Amino acid sequence: MVHPSSELVIDPVLIRKHDISGPRYTSYPTADRFVEAYGEGSFRHRLEERASGSPGGLGGAGAPLSLYVHLPFCDTVCYYCGCNKVVTRDHGRSEKYINYLGREMAIVAAALGGPRATGYSQLHWGGGTPTFLSGEEMRALLGLIDAQFSRAPGAELSLEVDPRRVEPGRMALLGGLGFNRLSVGVQDFDAQVQQAVHRIQSLEETRRMIDEARASGFRSVNLDLIYGLPLQTLDSFNATLDKVLEIAPERIALYSYAHLPALFKPQRRIKEADLPSAEAKLQILTLAIGRLTRAGYLYIGMDHFAKPDDELAVAQRQGRLQRNFQGYSTQPESDLLAFGISAIGRIGPTYYQNLKGLDEYYRTLDDGRVPVWRGVELTPDDLLRRAVIQALVCHFRLSIESIESSYLVDFAGYFSTELEDLRRLEEDGLVELQPDWIVVTPKGRLLVRVVCMVFDRYLRDRRQRESYSRVI
Repeated sequence: MVHPSSELVIDPVLIRKHDISGPRYTSYPTADRFVEAYGEGSFRHRLEERASGSPGGLGGAGAPLSLYVHLPFCDTVCYYCGCNKVVTRDHGRSEKYINYLGREMAIVAAALGGPRATGYSQLHWGGGTPTFLSGEEMRALLGLIDAQFSRAPGAELSLEVDPRRVEPGRMALLGGLGFNRLSVGVQDFDAQVQQAVHRIQSLEETRRMIDEARASGFRSVNLDLIYGLPLQTLDSFNATLDKVLEIAPERIALYSYAHLPALFKPQRRIKEADLPSAEAKLQILTLAIGRLTRAGYLYIGMDHFAKPDDELAVAQRQGRLQRNFQGYSTQPESDLLAFGISAIGRIGPTYYQNLKGLDEYYRTLDDGRVPVWRGVELTPDDLLRRAVIQALVCHFRLSIESIESSYLVDFAGYFSTELEDLRRLEEDGLVELQPDWIVVTPKGRLLVRVVCMVFDRYLRDRRQRESYSRVI
């Protein structure tokens, strides 16, 4: 049987027609639906539920969970970046931040039954630039984590890495600490493009770091690429792909650059005249997908590719693939505790996000409080729609019978409006509507976000309000 992700058809006409912005569905509802009415009290209540093993939590204190730590510091700014970061050359600031992370973890662990009462099966360090930390700071941070949460056997420990900030021996240190997966920022190897986005990074330093990681026990390497950057051309990105395929990472993320200078100040330094046209950008995407799939990579979905034997591809074949705030995940659905400024987590039927600013984060912890800024309690409708979107974005197909039996709804009646919209997508060849299944076609897989958006009630409500406001 052909693996579904190996079937991918690029239809430029359909891509142009449905080229609209939309969520990446690392959560549903998406973070723009979080409200400040969900605060520390709501979060502590959910921690207590988990500790007691009540239905609001996912399995009680003994059930493994995932941890995310946001490390915001960078010593230079990349002009394309939209992350929450602190640009500084003062490496003393990270020591203070690590100490406060330890305080936050201690408060959360105490609410879950005390130090090491809860185990974690997955840990991810994101940023910012986690490799801004020194080796000793990394060792200290992992020590703080392991002091509060017990590490499950075979746990997945991953981090984001900037090769420009990794001296020889650092990956061996991380491998010795138990890290086994990494995501490497590359974006583009072309010198002119790197100059235009203020990220000069050689192939040699990137390869050296990856070679050391593999020799140190890292079992999976992901490379992040971005298409649509300034001065990027079909020929220049083809040369970048030559270098990427030489490195042969287990996973590749191929993101579309979104130029939003009104939202992200660093992007104001990018000249709009240097950006490739929409047509050129589509040609670059088509080239990249063709080269990656011919090289044996499978399209997992939402800009991600993986080798057939990578854990991500195996999880998709076995129906275990999940999507969370770090993207696609091989871990079973579980609570996600998030630490640090702006970090987003999930506990029981809720999402939450921490305060965004360092000073406010520090003041809150000085007061002995959890630095939760906002969040959302999922309604039964949210949970149902989340299950639908997860199935589509992870597996390109949805069992109607499974949804009906799990959520006790009549699918056709509940989603009558959505099915009307899906029939229009079916006319375009993006989906097939079968009596018991909704299947995203090979033509529709690059546009699976558009299919998911059909089931997003919040988007639908907003469009209706905008339509009404235009009428009046």
